[in-house]
Amino acid sequence: MEKYTLPVLVEKDDDGYFASCPALQGCYSQGETYEEVLENIKDAIKLHLEDIEESGGIVEHINNFSLAAVEVTA
Repeated sequence: MEKYTLPVLVEKDDDGYFASCPALQGCYSQGETYEEVLENIKDAIKLHLEDIEESGGIVEHINNFSLAAVEVTA
């Protein structure tokens, strides 16, 4: 079993938290608390990786990623 380090984006809204893994298209989850959404996205990532491997796909390792916030006046 391989170990992966993947970027996860977590957003908060009125209903709780939403998380997505930009490296895995369509991989997202939600939770009522920050801790819950992190556990849920880990489960979603594991299932997504298993799905890729079972279908014969290759999971590429992502070693570099960054997060930036920008301010825009429009």
